[in-house]
Amino acid sequence: MSNFVVYLDTSDVRPGKLAELKVAMAELAHFVEANEPRIIAYNVYFSGDGTRMSVLHVHEDLPSLEFHMKVAGPRFPPIAPLVNLRTIEIFGAVNDGLVQQLEAKTQLLGGSVLIHDLHAGFARTPPE
Repeated sequence: MSNFVVYLDTSDVRPGKLAELKVAMAELAHFVEANEPRIIAYNVYFSGDGTRMSVLHVHEDLPSLEFHMKVAGPRFPPIAPLVNLRTIEIFGAVNDGLVQQLEAKTQLLGGSVLIHDLHAGFARTPPE
């Protein structure tokens, strides 16, 4: 079994805010890359028509996601006027403290938190 934690949030882009949101998310991705060395992947996706954004990140373990919330969390409020958050989905084991942080994020941006517990599977890491 895997200790990986996968985070996926999905938001509607507010009308007229796509260009501003793309700049903000590129800046956030750059910040995460520079300041969170344990995160495995952090990717921002937009639907073809630019009305929906998904942010997907993969963490090697729960402490990596907790660190992300602590370090990048202060950068979320300026993004709030640009999106309507639909869901935050977490795939993997979490604790009550993290769930509270995620619910606080939904208080800021809207949406709901869905937790998916691992039932079966594996993860491979590329050879070094």
